[in-house]
Amino acid sequence: MDSTEASPAKSKRKRPREKLSATIHALPDNPDKIPPLVGYFPSGFDPSSRPRRGPAEDPGIRVYRNGRWPNRLQLVVRPPESNVSFVGSSSSGEYTGVQSCTYALGVLDKESQTLKVVPIACNKVFRLEPKVGSDLADEEPPELARGELSAKEKVDKVRELNLLFGTKRSVTQDKKMQSLRQEDDPNSQKDLDKKIKEVAINKEALESTNSHITRNIPPYDSSATVPKDAYPIEKIILKGEWDYIKDILQLLEEGERVSPDAYPTFVCNRIHKLGETQDEMERETLGCIFSYLNHLIKFKDQHSADGASSAKKHKTPSILRQKFSTMFSNTESNFLPPEKIDLLISYVLVLTLFADDFRTDPMDIAKDLRMSPVTIRQHFEHLGCKFSREKNVLYAKLPVPIKFPELRRRRRR
Repeated sequence: MDSTEASPAKSKRKRPREKLSATIHALPDNPDKIPPLVGYFPSGFDPSSRPRRGPAEDPGIRVYRNGRWPNRLQLVVRPPESNVSFVGSSSSGEYTGVQSCTYALGVLDKESQTLKVVPIACNKVFRLEPKVGSDLADEEPPELARGELSAKEKVDKVRELNLLFGTKRSVTQDKKMQSLRQEDDPNSQKDLDKKIKEVAINKEALESTNSHITRNIPPYDSSATVPKDAYPIEKIILKGEWDYIKDILQLLEEGERVSPDAYPTFVCNRIHKLGETQDEMERETLGCIFSYLNHLIKFKDQHSADGASSAKKHKTPSILRQKFSTMFSNTESNFLPPEKIDLLISYVLVLTLFADDFRTDPMDIAKDLRMSPVTIRQHFEHLGCKFSREKNVLYAKLPVPIKFPELRRRRRR
């Protein structure tokens, strides 16, 4: 039996792609009209499928808008003759995750040769989850109905998630913070009292502390021969605080810009130093000093009549907020007393000396603190600084060892 070879299949010719020149129109978001909604079905439901028997029916589609918060939408798709609804929300579920991109919808009209690009409603693709027994959207969770979680609820939820899924470092930090908050526990107070009684009193340390309190300035070493040792940075920014003031470094690592609306003029005009510093340790220290400066200035603004509006949205780490409240605040009033303001300003000026290698132009920080050049100069001199003019610029320098001006005491009348 002769075998015949099968003829080779004819190669399919590729159709030439049709070229089309279209005009692109990008339509902005119109608050009077709802932009297009885009939903997808993770369950595999195909809304374009048609039943084999009876006339074809399209799925019922409804859109619900929250009367109190217009940006909250719910998309509900109900297949015909089914007790299952597919619901997607713009205020819960997947929407609450991190949004790393924006979304838009393009519609090409070949006849008019136009491509219209319109934004998607709430800038989110709706994930349509199946809901059994109702064709209406579920009610919002209680926290969404109230608008936001209370501060305590939010802290408790974040802490619970951190303990479950956080890194070992973040869990350790959380435990340290909880140990600091145990001051209201009677048992912990008894243990603390016992430990305090066992501690030996260091008279020299007490005398040094009283000295800097009398002068209303940060802790210092009058015998230091190097400017950076005159005001030890480890006594200004404590060891446990460094991990909470790396926001500027993180912004730069992510390629973001340091906004003048969120950071002082002093910091914005010196942010280039972080890119010029070759030593990684020096770079990290300088970035943390910038961040600490920002928190100090914003704390002063939040407790003053002329700067409260500019610092309204600023968020200070809880560890710093508690420290600043203890050091500078007055429980009897929301505003800081004059002597506490002077102390806060002294901390700010010492950090500016560190940032400028102990030779600083005081004009930027005077603007941030809303102070006149004459007043800011008096504060620098109170810290032991001397002024010198170079090329029509007046610089504050810190000579060592420190020589303070004599304290003037007011005479009682």
